[in-house]
Amino acid sequence: MKKIHFTRRALLRASVAMAAAMAVPFAHADNYPSKPIRIVVGFAPGGGADIVARQIGNQLSQQMGQPVVVENRPGATGTIAAANVAQSANDGYSMMLASQSTMVIARSMYPKLPFDPLKDFVPVTQMVSMPLVMVTHPSVQASTVQDVIALARAGKLASFASSGAGGPQHIAGELLNSMGGIKLTHIPYKGESAALTDVMAGTVPVMFANLPVVAPLIKSGKLKPIAVSSLQRAPGLPQVPTVAETGLRDFEVLTWYGLFAPAGTPRSVTGKISDEVLQALKAPAIRDKFAEQGFTIVGANPDQFGRFMTAEVPKWAKVVKAANIRPE
Repeated sequence: MKKIHFTRRALLRASVAMAAAMAVPFAHADNYPSKPIRIVVGFAPGGGADIVARQIGNQLSQQMGQPVVVENRPGATGTIAAANVAQSANDGYSMMLASQSTMVIARSMYPKLPFDPLKDFVPVTQMVSMPLVMVTHPSVQASTVQDVIALARAGKLASFASSGAGGPQHIAGELLNSMGGIKLTHIPYKGESAALTDVMAGTVPVMFANLPVVAPLIKSGKLKPIAVSSLQRAPGLPQVPTVAETGLRDFEVLTWYGLFAPAGTPRSVTGKISDEVLQALKAPAIRDKFAEQGFTIVGANPDQFGRFMTAEVPKWAKVVKAANIRPE
């Protein structure tokens, strides 16, 4: 009897220990956050991703009572930052703010990555999106997308600029090539500023550029707007039609930014972060700042963002393969 009693007692202790161990993630989630949170950005300070990260980080810090530190790790289309976060603890204290360049395009562009965007991360929330604007040098004899296509077919337009291989600007240009039945040569630059400088000089005739960057250049007459890359017209440029409106049906390329956490991060933690970000996106100061930058607030929850990601990867893999896009 003593032996049986001892076994039952041991089982009871084991059960209690197991229950306590299983309860840890939930207790952790209830106490989250209890220390500073790190948001890693795969792009240089001052760009769109950095602006979004710092604005959201400041607001989250106020809401959650813990510092939110933005850490820039630029290079290789954001994959350096992604590799770092993929290897971090899955406790919600290390996250990555990323765009489609890193989480969608890089998967098809690089032969080998030190991480798998779909397996090594869980989507937390898609925060904002932003259209690109097709612009030309004022001397280009084109007012519509069809004019640009006609000039390209006639051999009077030979190339397009972008801020680098595999980014939304490059992808938009290649999609224009594919859907328009033309072959403009891609001219990559090290950053959007350098690319725009050559377009304004007439060295390269056309490019897709981020809306907030080109809006003042359009207003000053240094660049001519042709179309925006979203399915709806941009509030900041309501007079400029969409590419889809001009005959290339369903043409859509957006720059978007979202938060990702390492795989295995408890759902209760990612859900809490998503809820806090959605609250932050409602703050008047955030809304005004993002509107000024040309961003559209999305505010997707983890499930919505996950479904979006699952659809995006094969969609853009086809474009990358067809255009034979490779790292610089």
